[in-house]
Amino acid sequence: MKFYIATDHAGYALKEFTKAYVSSLGHEVVDLGPDSDARVDYPDFAKKCADAVIADEGSFGILICGTGIGISIAANKVAGIRAALCHDAYTASATRAHNDANILCFGERVVGQGVVESMIDAFCATEFEGGRHAGRVDKIEACSLGANLG
Repeated sequence: MKFYIATDHAGYALKEFTKAYVSSLGHEVVDLGPDSDARVDYPDFAKKCADAVIADEGSFGILICGTGIGISIAANKVAGIRAALCHDAYTASATRAHNDANILCFGERVVGQGVVESMIDAFCATEFEGGRHAGRVDKIEACSLGANLG
């Protein structure tokens, strides 16, 4: 698998750990920044990652900020992105299985390294189930394109 990873300053330290872990599993990792823990704005890096995932079909993203909330909201503004804020292996697996998530988000101030490992393992091991979930994902995509679902 190929992962694009980005953070803000509040997620920088955990990004370095996460890159090493994902690489150790044999996956390709492309670091989109930042290059230090100096203050930056998370929407800029969320967009960089989301745009890269959209441009590189079949790739995935990892986004980290202090809580994971802001960076996931920002990424989800990009059409075609399904960025999921996860807190454990169950939510990471469920979002792949049910939502076909293409970006895993979490917060450095919320989860530790062991939880990150288990979330990445679950995210990578889980395929989208399709079936009854496919129609829901289609509706999510229609919303991002401004369609009226009513």
